[in-house]
Amino acid sequence: MVITKTRSPIRSNVGLKAVMAVTGILLVLFLVAHMLGNLKVFTGETSFDHYAHWLRDIGKPLLPGVWFLWILRTALVVAVIGHIWAATVLAVRARAARPVRYAHRKKVRGSYAARTMRWGGVIILLFVVYHILDLTTGTLNPVGDASNPYGNVVADFAPERWYVTLFYTLAIVTVGFHLRHGVFSALRSLGQQTPRGERRARTAALVFAVALCAGYLVVPFAVLTGLVS
Repeated sequence: MVITKTRSPIRSNVGLKAVMAVTGILLVLFLVAHMLGNLKVFTGETSFDHYAHWLRDIGKPLLPGVWFLWILRTALVVAVIGHIWAATVLAVRARAARPVRYAHRKKVRGSYAARTMRWGGVIILLFVVYHILDLTTGTLNPVGDASNPYGNVVADFAPERWYVTLFYTLAIVTVGFHLRHGVFSALRSLGQQTPRGERRARTAALVFAVALCAGYLVVPFAVLTGLVS
């Protein structure tokens, strides 16, 4: 009797695409919420600090201390790992399905985001690690005072630390390329596959990515230029 090993549904191509979709949605929702929270810096030091401290108190008294934040961080790490894992497995399978390269095969036309996902992911990963050490733990922040979130942000993007703003900008723009590619792919999967539908999907993906990038970048540049101090 021959025993065949069945593949888990989640490890099938359909399952992996579902993992990418769910984790992608979770990460996008977090990015939007985080951006909106960052924009509170324009409401003043008191309001921003109150918001930052409120984040630490979510879940009380059911959850002690900052447990909610750590639960959220853990969920985000799992989502990131799941997203990368699913994308990597799908890419490897796609390459394995086309093992023969033709000498005169025309180069496949692809978007800039699709061609740079690999190194873009490295930049984003390095940025996330730096961001945590900078504004979460305060290890790399000039102030590093958990009781003064507003002061941490202002000190972080001060004019003399222009290189931090530059790195932040590079990472956010990279996230924007990822978002544009991901949103466009998601909209096409939802049925926007006609020429007109693809144009709409590209426009919607570009507008969303630009808006999110602008929402993130306006804070460091406001500090850099003295609008927020």
